[in-house]
Amino acid sequence: MKHLFIFLLITFIFTGCGDDCYNAPQTIAFKLVNSNDENLITNGTLTAYSIKDDHQVGVQLTKTSEDLIILENVGAYNGTKNYIFSSNIKSFNFSIQSSEFKGGCDGFEINKLTFTGVGINVTDEKGYYKIVLQ
Repeated sequence: MKHLFIFLLITFIFTGCGDDCYNAPQTIAFKLVNSNDENLITNGTLTAYSIKDDHQVGVQLTKTSEDLIILENVGAYNGTKNYIFSSNIKSFNFSIQSSEFKGGCDGFEINKLTFTGVGINVTDEKGYYKIVLQ
């Protein structure tokens, strides 16, 4: 009986760990600026913008108090998805390559972000991507 109790206790401990563990992909944020490094949302130039995937499904966007755009719920898949950023100034394409998280939790991680488009310059700043639209 004592061995059965110890076996059940160990089984409970190992099956209880990690059940509610999920690793969400890291946040992607854009700061859209002009060639003078002025934030286009802050100065009122960028008034309309949206992001859609290659199936024309819109991506939820959140604007921060610093006028950064946060892309919500992207990267939670295994593979590459293409996106289109559209605005009253310029449109450009980008893709996000993600994979399953290789750790103790379920989830996904973003491996690569690739931008394409004429007249854009992108730099990976600390915590966000600065995109120069001209």
